[in-house]
Amino acid sequence: MADFGISAGQFVAVIWDKSSPVEALKDLVDKLQVLTGNEGRVSVENINQLLQSAHKESSFDIILSGLVPGSTTLHSAEILAEIARILRPGGCLFLKEPVETAVDNNSKVKTASKLCSALTLSGLVEVKELQQEPLSPEEVQSVREHLGHESDSLLFVQITGKKPNFEVGSSSQLKLSIAKKSSPSVKPAVDPAAAKLWTLSANDMEDDSMDLIDSDELLDPEDLKKPDPASLRATACGEGKKRKACKNCTCGLAEELEREKSREQMSSQPKSACGNVNNRIIPQHSQNPQGIRHPSTLNTDKPHLRYFRNRQMHEHMNIGSNGKKGCLLTVRVG
Repeated sequence: MADFGISAGQFVAVIWDKSSPVEALKDLVDKLQVLTGNEGRVSVENINQLLQSAHKESSFDIILSGLVPGSTTLHSAEILAEIARILRPGGCLFLKEPVETAVDNNSKVKTASKLCSALTLSGLVEVKELQQEPLSPEEVQSVREHLGHESDSLLFVQITGKKPNFEVGSSSQLKLSIAKKSSPSVKPAVDPAAAKLWTLSANDMEDDSMDLIDSDELLDPEDLKKPDPASLRATACGEGKKRKACKNCTCGLAEELEREKSREQMSSQPKSACGNVNNRIIPQHSQNPQGIRHPSTLNTDKPHLRYFRNRQMHEHMNIGSNGKKGCLLTVRVG
């Protein structure tokens, strides 16, 4: 049996499963206790109870899993992550597992490359394959019984991995050195030939061989025409049979419709039977046969009683002195 680099005083964990023979497990533990001595410790853990054991972080220096002779242990991603958690920084894992030599995505048995990738994803570094060996007939029968897998392309592979020299999730302060400002750097020498190539002299602009472009010649006659204001109006505003401005009209249609509405209201104002009486002086008659209050009885010294403008009016029929019917407007000041 290899000693796996175990020395006195180290804490070692041995992981087994139901496929591990009891006598082989006991023999392995006895040999490991001799290597660790009285100051060390050897713990035995069942792989199905490892997650429930709740070991403290960084509890073991070395973990051996699947190395009990006759074991056919498979390691899930959760088991590998737990192993990486309970390993001390710098601690090592030695693992043995049956693998497929042929790629089969539906198989529960991984290939050697996928097993190495699983160890790397769990947080281990320096993952490498140590050796491969064929399965004995007893081990093939154990794989068939305990894993329910039957294949002629199985091998045992032994892999090792190391936990980094820091805890998972640990942080460290970075020492950043701010470089001192150096003296002004000397500008590199300029190639005279290159400087001459990229230098444009003012005299070159007056050279007859220079072909200058007049920017006005780039414009077509259509570009110089003043646009029609109607063409600048938003097409989506007021479309349809009935013109209606948008909620946030910016094309001027709302103001135009407001002006049209004002004109319609002015033209639809009611007129008196005597015609337009706005700004008109009320006629004064001397006779009032029907006893209707005549405007002459009003206090005509006040202009606002002689003139009426936008007041509430009542219209009455009156017979004048000449015997003709006329309109008599009395004013009620509101």
